[in-house]
Amino acid sequence: MIERELLHLTGPVLVGPEDVRDELWVVDGRITFDRPRAPGATATRLPGWTLPGLVDAHCHVGLDAHGPVDDPTAEKQALTDRDAGTLLLRDAGSPSDTRWMDEREDLPRIVRAGRHIARTRRYIRNYAHEIEPGDLAAYVRREARRGDGWVKLVGDWIDRSEGDLSACWPRWAIDEAIETAHREGARVTAHCFAEDSLRDLVEAGIDCVEHATGLTEETIPLFAERGVAIVPTLVNIATFPRLADGGESKYPRWSAHMRRLHERRYETVRAAYDAGIPIYTGTDAGGSLPHGLLAEEVGELVTAGIPPREALSAAVWRAREWLRRPGLEEGAPADLVVYDTDPRADVRVLAAPRHVVLRGRVLR
Repeated sequence: MIERELLHLTGPVLVGPEDVRDELWVVDGRITFDRPRAPGATATRLPGWTLPGLVDAHCHVGLDAHGPVDDPTAEKQALTDRDAGTLLLRDAGSPSDTRWMDEREDLPRIVRAGRHIARTRRYIRNYAHEIEPGDLAAYVRREARRGDGWVKLVGDWIDRSEGDLSACWPRWAIDEAIETAHREGARVTAHCFAEDSLRDLVEAGIDCVEHATGLTEETIPLFAERGVAIVPTLVNIATFPRLADGGESKYPRWSAHMRRLHERRYETVRAAYDAGIPIYTGTDAGGSLPHGLLAEEVGELVTAGIPPREALSAAVWRAREWLRRPGLEEGAPADLVVYDTDPRADVRVLAAPRHVVLRGRVLR
């Protein structure tokens, strides 16, 4: 059994963005706000601003630009996130089986969405189940049972015959797939860059859309009305110009489309926020991007015009509530991060945690 220290967090403890406590204790790896009765025990004092562990709601553990990776590489990905203070990950699609990580006391907690489900030849090679619409519901059922309450669809991708982004699934297939996932107790999210897949997905009952760069004046109110969340992954959207340059000669329409989506990215996110669409932080790490970028993503939300406290909450308190995982609550596992100054005042503080505590162990 791993021995855990008795810890005393003595700086401001941000239980919520406006709920600030003077202190908390960690006993046997769990949080308590009551001074422990342990005669003779000496607590390790950790001063600073304490938050629940950060949340990357869109990353990929066990995946790189070419497909699945070996366990040591997946471990390095998870450790990179951990050392950056990101202690809860929603793995938004991976072909690797990473459940062995659940037994590791020193690795972040992962909420899995199973493997991507894509249309045949309409996604990155070696990433997804590539199937036709008639098989979609069956594969959704399978991945719902493999995941941790989520399923990930590829909603649009480049159609080589059109030379541009287009929707991958007919409406009837989406209806069947989302209904199937919900019967299995799973929520559904979808990769969507462009505009034309969004209405069908939302009207079919989808729970979340990743990237969502194709939101428009017509679809933003629909998302808001239905309460459909988005994870903008702005650090990933920053790569669109490079991708567009690489595809210019073969797919000029697609390249021009990608540049337009990139140019209006901040305007799109701010319009979504103003409309009341739930927004959460995600980096899309594990494909072409490295892990450990969550602080940069929070900064990008602020650049887009989201107030700093709201951007922080999208990475901490609201994100944990959305993923149905506890924060700084009595009896909850002690997964927390300590900073030198108040991250509500300046989110750039998130890039430099003073301490990282996971399951009650001080790892940094």
